[in-house]
Amino acid sequence: KTPKPLFTRLIFCVKTNSEDISFDFLIISMGAVLAPEKIPGLVENGFNLYDHNQLDEIHQKLDKIESGKIAIVIMGMPYKCPPAPFEASLLVDSMLRKRGIRDSVQIDFYSPAPITLPAAGPEVSKKILDLVNSEKITFHNSKKIIRVESKKLIFENDEYSFDILLAIPPHIAPKVIYDSNLAKEPGFIPINRDCKTPHENIFAIGDVTSLVVTDSMAVPKAGIFAEGEGIAVAKNIVLKLESKESSVLFDGKGGCFLESGRDTASIIEIDMFTDPKPSTRLTESTKDNLSKKLDFEKERLSKWL
Repeated sequence: KTPKPLFTRLIFCVKTNSEDISFDFLIISMGAVLAPEKIPGLVENGFNLYDHNQLDEIHQKLDKIESGKIAIVIMGMPYKCPPAPFEASLLVDSMLRKRGIRDSVQIDFYSPAPITLPAAGPEVSKKILDLVNSEKITFHNSKKIIRVESKKLIFENDEYSFDILLAIPPHIAPKVIYDSNLAKEPGFIPINRDCKTPHENIFAIGDVTSLVVTDSMAVPKAGIFAEGEGIAVAKNIVLKLESKESSVLFDGKGGCFLESGRDTASIIEIDMFTDPKPSTRLTESTKDNLSKKLDFEKERLSKWL
């Protein structure tokens, strides 16, 4: 008998501005693009908290403020690293306390979501709400931003003033994803738990994807999930090369650190695919957890870069 071929090769091609690159398998991991221009007035009147090029200027502003209002605003969902804006609010609080001016500065947090972390569920969201409230940070839920004016936030049903605006802008996929019909703007590439796209031998992982968990929830955009998806893809490519029909599924397990200010951190642990709903847990804020976070950063940088 003629042996069954291990792998039937199909020819695919990626077109770039300099050459065409053929491939047998393609893994798309292009991340999400920050789109502050989607919110009128944001670029002119606020800072992009997720733009590392603006962090020095943000730090200088926070180091000079003596009194007034600081607004931290989530301007679109989904966005990268869901706990990060809350982490930022707690770090700003801690910074102002060290300067001895916290009582003179109001910190307001605005989100379009009804709770702090929808993907983490109501119990963990309540713990995070209690944490920010304990530092006198006011959380305003269900606030859909319309535009930003000088020192003023215009929401769908009301408006608020600010002196410093730290914004988390809307996120979209890279333009090439829409041009290639891999997703519809402003969305992301739909994948299943095997990380396959609707296109043969094309996989996608990380922030550029949308992996639906329930009718109202998708896997959050976080590095730990991209890592798990990448491992699943590697195993699935090996299975495909061996002409096996089985697939490895991304397990949906992950977690992240939440710096809580005052030189402490807590840990959020999550399993996205437990039945009947994702399970989450938030630990206490401790100095030991902050040390674990620093060790985690070093370990991951060493492992992947």
